[in-house]
Amino acid sequence: MPRLRGAARSKLAQRAEVVLDRKGIRLLNADVLSVGLEPSSVDLIVTSPPYGVDIKYATFADDLPYEAYLDFTRKWLSSCLGFLKSDGRLCLNLPLDKNKGGQQSVYSDVLQVAKTAGWKYFSTIIWNEQNISRRTAWGSWLSASAPYVIAPVEVVVLLYKGTWEKASKGESDVARDDFIAWTNGMWTFGGETRDLGHPAPFPIELPRRCITLFSYVGDTVLDPFAGSGSTLLACLETRRRGIGVEISKTYCDLIKKRLTQAHLFERRLDEAPGDPASDVQAGPSSSAHRTRSGGS
Repeated sequence: MPRLRGAARSKLAQRAEVVLDRKGIRLLNADVLSVGLEPSSVDLIVTSPPYGVDIKYATFADDLPYEAYLDFTRKWLSSCLGFLKSDGRLCLNLPLDKNKGGQQSVYSDVLQVAKTAGWKYFSTIIWNEQNISRRTAWGSWLSASAPYVIAPVEVVVLLYKGTWEKASKGESDVARDDFIAWTNGMWTFGGETRDLGHPAPFPIELPRRCITLFSYVGDTVLDPFAGSGSTLLACLETRRRGIGVEISKTYCDLIKKRLTQAHLFERRLDEAPGDPASDVQAGPSSSAHRTRSGGS
């Protein structure tokens, strides 16, 4: 994935730093391709990975050719598959397509890559982010010559490892009306402000819905591209155990600040036994790194 600037690569290769480990929430400054998590220990992954659209991050260059981007996607999807339990699930937030650097069918291409990596497909949620007002490119204005067609939506792809049905029973805390609304595959709510200090955050509402609908209270949820920390904040809110992996120390500091300021940290979780997958070690540094330090 994009190149790490300066000496960041060699420093990151040395260790996976535990930035925060408190009340069922664990934040690691590490590369998803080399972090060591206990195999078959995670119930649900919720993440928004790099999009490959040249976003200006604190530490990384988001400028890989598209085929290299898909190769990185295959690598991290393969790595994360090993962390999941046999009935584990993945909620993967992606753009439908992109036109920066040439038209590309991101959703379709990544889904095919996921299947070749061993993931099984269940369904897709359309997230209507309502961002059409930000549109600035029209192509051939008022002409059939070459108009641009832009869909103001993203998707949440639902994938799983072995079986979609949960192997064990637990406490579901989804409300009746939410269950009815969220099992309709069109979600409409706004995106997140960039004032958080991250160039591509996603709103807590997205992981909150995914976590509540697709996991039990006390389950372990992983975000391998923790970004601004939205998934970990949603874990706090929903009484799940959360593990966040973030390659940028700058964004780790941002996440730690957001988490420690959250009033939910003042309240103990109704804990299920055990800690998040705590057998963490840094593996060899990978030559591929992500374009986006998580949209989370």
